[in-house]
Amino acid sequence: MNKVLRIGTRESQLAVWQATLVQEQLQQQGIASELVYIKSDGDVDLVTPLYEIGVQGIFTKTLDAALLSKRIDLAVHSMKDVPTLLAKGIAQAAVLERASYKDILVFTKEETTLFNSLGYKNGEWASMHKNGSPQTPLTIATSSIRRKAQWLNRYPNHTLENLRGNVNTRLRKVEASKWHGAIFAAAGLERIGLRPEKSIELDWMLPAPAQGAIMVVCREEDLLTRECCAILNDPATELCTKIERDFLRILLGGCATPISALAEWKNGNVTFRGNILSVDGKEKLEVSFHQPALQSEDLGIKAANQLLEKGADKIVSTIRNAGA
Repeated sequence: MNKVLRIGTRESQLAVWQATLVQEQLQQQGIASELVYIKSDGDVDLVTPLYEIGVQGIFTKTLDAALLSKRIDLAVHSMKDVPTLLAKGIAQAAVLERASYKDILVFTKEETTLFNSLGYKNGEWASMHKNGSPQTPLTIATSSIRRKAQWLNRYPNHTLENLRGNVNTRLRKVEASKWHGAIFAAAGLERIGLRPEKSIELDWMLPAPAQGAIMVVCREEDLLTRECCAILNDPATELCTKIERDFLRILLGGCATPISALAEWKNGNVTFRGNILSVDGKEKLEVSFHQPALQSEDLGIKAANQLLEKGADKIVSTIRNAGA
């Protein structure tokens, strides 16, 4: 192919790393490409992306607009940031093999006291630990509603602080703070070589749907680019992230709804776990399935409907009314 594909990316270190990964994988297939840095809406010959059901593509709309304006041929995203219903005219072209889906705690205080307060010993988490010691309340930082809710469900006497910015900014804030620690996605830090030694995996915390996966999108009409990107697709990751995102979509969740999901494909079977919590962590509904992968296409929908039958719609309604 003579055409040089234009890969759109935001300018953050993580975004550039992900776009470069796609560029390298395309090069391995003999497909030439170049990175195009997209700064802001004002820099784009803007064609406003139209999203279904009022979804705001907070992290993707600038690149979506650049695609629709034909300034770029494809865009690369952290899949967990992509709306479950893509903007009109934009199609999923590939899902790369997933990295770690886990959340991690980056901590700053003395380990022994911290680990005792968390119920973490010899690399294992106490199965039903609740921090019942009012003498050792901890302060943990995160901007994620999902992480806050799961943390408060497990440690109701802890204090949660907001932490925003790209990963580099957040790490600097943690280092300068008096917090006991902060929660990050493992994949984001590991990809750019910034995971601190003082960090532990939160094995008990379910991730955001599609966390750790990278999605490539292009214009729906651009069949040549879609064909080139399809070579990069990992079928197992594609299926598992579809299940997770279907679960999120049916529950009508977004950034302000504490919904978590994880599908794993092993030995021809898919194991799925999902939950929804109230913002304060006091209410929690869970669901799990284990079935053959070939029968799992609609597993996310089935799991979400089961939670709706248990009352998940009431949690969603309460959250929406509180934000109205």
